[in-house]
Amino acid sequence: MSPIELAAAALGLVNIVLVVRRSVWNYPFALAMVSLYAWVFFGAKLYSDALLQIFFIVVNLYGWANWARSRAEAGEVRVESLGWPARAGWIVAVAAATALWGWLMHRHTDASFPWWDAGIAMLSVAGQILMSRRYWENWLFWIAADLIAVPLYAAKNLWATSALYAIFLAMCIVGVIGWGKARRG
Repeated sequence: MSPIELAAAALGLVNIVLVVRRSVWNYPFALAMVSLYAWVFFGAKLYSDALLQIFFIVVNLYGWANWARSRAEAGEVRVESLGWPARAGWIVAVAAATALWGWLMHRHTDASFPWWDAGIAMLSVAGQILMSRRYWENWLFWIAADLIAVPLYAAKNLWATSALYAIFLAMCIVGVIGWGKARRG
């Protein structure tokens, strides 16, 4: 475990607690975390995850602005919900994007576990976009990503990151319940 990985994991813990609480202040911690993880994942040859961190920087900036405009009187962010056709569309899109991205990483790089890594990346893209837009369903994509991330990061000896994603998984369960109670529609 490198000090950079440990710092990123610590920032991630603060971030997820604030996301579960629907606090807009999760975003500064998220931006610091993903900046560090870009370095960690590149060094581990998890290129999909490394590139994902760059995407996270952009989407976290968007999410920060969106959440800041969408706070309820209590200071918590209002939660929305997708309909069943939109949920199905997101699932199909993630599956297709995973297949394409995994193939590209397998064909054109020396990536470790290109398909597995692509699955985590594409589930995370969907989760981050939906979270930034305040949709309850973001938690379902994050749960799926965490379930496959924990063993991948362990296989790459990224123990702090694997432990972080196990904690993320538990926090996602708390998030899906809490946001479910708060959602509209």
